[in-house]
Amino acid sequence: MANDITVFSGSAHREFAEEMCQILGVDLSPSDTTRFSNDCLQVQLQANCRRRDVYIVQPLVPPAQENLFELLMMLDAARGASAAHITAVIPHFSYARSDKKDAPRISIGGRLVADMLHTAGATRVVTMALHSEQVHGFFSMPVDHLSAVWELARQFEDQDLSNAVVVSPDFGNAKVANQFARLLGVPVAAGSKRRLADDRVVIDTIVGDVTGKDVIVLDDEIATAGSMVELIIKVREIGVNSIAVVCTHGLFTGKAIERLGSLDGVDRILTTNTVPLAAEKRLPNMEVCTVAPLFAEAVRRINCGESVSSLFQ
Repeated sequence: MANDITVFSGSAHREFAEEMCQILGVDLSPSDTTRFSNDCLQVQLQANCRRRDVYIVQPLVPPAQENLFELLMMLDAARGASAAHITAVIPHFSYARSDKKDAPRISIGGRLVADMLHTAGATRVVTMALHSEQVHGFFSMPVDHLSAVWELARQFEDQDLSNAVVVSPDFGNAKVANQFARLLGVPVAAGSKRRLADDRVVIDTIVGDVTGKDVIVLDDEIATAGSMVELIIKVREIGVNSIAVVCTHGLFTGKAIERLGSLDGVDRILTTNTVPLAAEKRLPNMEVCTVAPLFAEAVRRINCGESVSSLFQ
């Protein structure tokens, strides 16, 4: 590792940044976020940034607006401190869901946030599993879009998958589900989904053969778990042998844990650590695999001028 790298962490997921730094062999540089009496934030980076390769780690998780603004201020502070390069490391970019104008007079939040990151001083972004591919094009700086499917697939290496099938909750995630299925060497199916509200969906049918199969449901994100619960109910109606739930971003907001905990027949819930998972949200059948080594390797390659895309070849 080059000696000109400096890593800071926002308040959202310090443990993730610490794990990255341990792998990289660098210290996590200190910073201080304070709040004035008028509720305004102030951020101070407490390590030298001048002519250094600066990385600021902050997933946009609840409270998303607080964490976003803290990240923007840290980027601005690094720019003001004459950093040579400033990379925003955003394991979960929650505004990727706001990717189109699907109702009158609404903001395309994903594009707006991408513009704000650029304005604040980010010269590069490293993120994972954007909700839709077009969000990548919202950024006016280079973006390294990482995928967790390789790491998630490794968690099934010691299992008998001869009767397994990967199921995507909808056709929008079918491309990633197909990639995951190829890594496991199993077929793929998808649900036909209609969204009625943020936490209400209807899944009319499953396209593909799941009858009597060991079903592995793959989604990019579980927030309220509305889509996931509907899909599990649907495949149970059809008749399956076992059910495992896999996602990259385990937000588990609202009644998600209550919903998932009340479901019978779910043998395994597997997620990554892009989002901090509080102890009260950990179910007995839940596992968390780390993707910090993947982010650390991406940072190392960026710092050394090596290809990041070759990580996935």
